Amino acid sequence: MNLVDRVKNILLTPSTEWPVIDAEAETTGSLYTGYIIPLAAVPVIAWFLGMTLFGFRMAGLSVHVPLSRAFTSAVVMYVMWLVMVFVLGLIIDALAPTFGGTKNLIQALKVAAYSCTAGWVAGIFALIPALAWLGILGLYGLYLLYLGLPILMKSPKEKAVGYTVVVIVCAIVLTYLVGMVSNKVLIRAP
Repeated sequence: MNLVDRVKNILLTPSTEWPVIDAEAETTGSLYTGYIIPLAAVPVIAWFLGMTLFGFRMAGLSVHVPLSRAFTSAVVMYVMWLVMVFVLGLIIDALAPTFGGTKNLIQALKVAAYSCTAGWVAGIFALIPALAWLGILGLYGLYLLYLGLPILMKSPKEKAVGYTVVVIVCAIVLTYLVGMVSNKVLIRAP
């Protein structure tokens, strides 16, 4: 399935798309090259362009992030997102038996990647910093996670809420770390 169709289907018809995803034979490499790498770039590129071209308002002034600083921060942010998806997949896989599921790293990576879709797509709003708050639409990914965990990880539906909550807490911590490291780089970059 091509990238655009997969994004459209996971966002608009996740209940029918998760079983399709479940049946697909994937590898870590195919998930990264065909889905994660291109989609994770969307919010990073949007942020980079937004901060360098449009800037943001602070104390009545228009502030633009210097090109070298924004580029360095964007590269770090992008790499961190790519690593974060894999780490989240490891966490989902490790937690599976606790919630009556089956350990399977590829399936866990699928859940992590496809659940991030809403956040990555919503990241386009970073292109115009005044609209960046619309990135909150990415929270739809929590619902995608909730739907995907029982299907891909073979967890009982009655344990899906608990499984989802624990994964969300881990994802929040990982997202915080990505932001913290990216901000450190932004502050220290030349």
